[in-house]
Amino acid sequence: MKKAITIIVLLIIVSLFGGSLYYLYQKNQESPVVYQTKQSTIETIIRKTVATGTLKPREEVEVKPNISGIVDVLLVKPGDTVQVGDLVAQLKVVPNITSLNSAKNQLRQTKINLENEKKLFNRQDELFQKGVISANDYDLAKNSFDNAKQNVAAAEENYEIIQTGTTKDAGNAATTEIKARISGMVLSVPVKVGNQVIEANNFNEGTTIATIAKVDDMIFEGKVDESEVGKIKETLPLEITVGAIENVTFDAILDYIAPQGVEENGAVQFEIEGSLKETKGIFIRAGLSANASIILEKEVDVMAIEEALVQFDKETKAPYVEVEVGDQKFERRDIELGLSDGINVYVKSGLDKDDKIKVWNRIDAPNSESPRRF
Repeated sequence: MKKAITIIVLLIIVSLFGGSLYYLYQKNQESPVVYQTKQSTIETIIRKTVATGTLKPREEVEVKPNISGIVDVLLVKPGDTVQVGDLVAQLKVVPNITSLNSAKNQLRQTKINLENEKKLFNRQDELFQKGVISANDYDLAKNSFDNAKQNVAAAEENYEIIQTGTTKDAGNAATTEIKARISGMVLSVPVKVGNQVIEANNFNEGTTIATIAKVDDMIFEGKVDESEVGKIKETLPLEITVGAIENVTFDAILDYIAPQGVEENGAVQFEIEGSLKETKGIFIRAGLSANASIILEKEVDVMAIEEALVQFDKETKAPYVEVEVGDQKFERRDIELGLSDGINVYVKSGLDKDDKIKVWNRIDAPNSESPRRF
């Protein structure tokens, strides 16, 4: 029994010793860890936030009539270019029969009164010439005659307005000719020939006949979240990208931030506006969706390294990198960091452009022997 136990113990000892030798042999066969290195590069680093919105003309005018009527002629279509004073449309007034008949009867009555006052004045004039009546009586007769003439003129104008919508003495105050008020491009014509239009007044904004805008002066209108609005300020540069226009970036300036936010889908949004500096000869259609990158900070052509190369001291949290000083030999180098864009970081000091920096957090590529598991 004791002999069997001794043999078992010896076998265990031999197995452990053999296993240790095999482990050391396998360990000896593994390749030593070889760290890759990278060098700094010259980069332009930008820290920015993005706002979504649309591009719109700065000046956009809706052309509305100042009399009601029916569109008789349309002289423009969307896409046309017009100048101030160009004819856009012409209206036709359809008079109300009752009002027209009343105005006609009033005109007849004033003409009858005028004939009567004319006879009376002629009679008084003869008497005055003979010295029968006083100058005061003559003046009263003349005044009545003049008033009768004025009443006829007013009745004629009223009849003309009801019949045609305007008079020759009204000038531009009321006209059936609708003209452009600014120079620019016609964006839309929401009416058709035969449509009835209503004049703009205190109780009605009126019917829009055409919308005209200056498409060579565009602005960006967008919104930013309340978490970002504290980081931006007026006069910051913008970079505008339009989905419909590929590979083109438009420069702009932020010139308005709304003082009050509006809640949308549970988040407070602030409206912003930016003026495009130039369109680079590209025709930008009004209402195109666009993204504005608001540049908060920018460092041009500075020495930068990948953020992944930076390590931080466990106690002081100070940044440092490991620089190669010999074959796979590295030393710690404290550095001062500047602006970061999340990928590259500006190195202000502590590093030379020729230094080779250790890639300390490398990830081995998966292979057939050691597949990556998820």
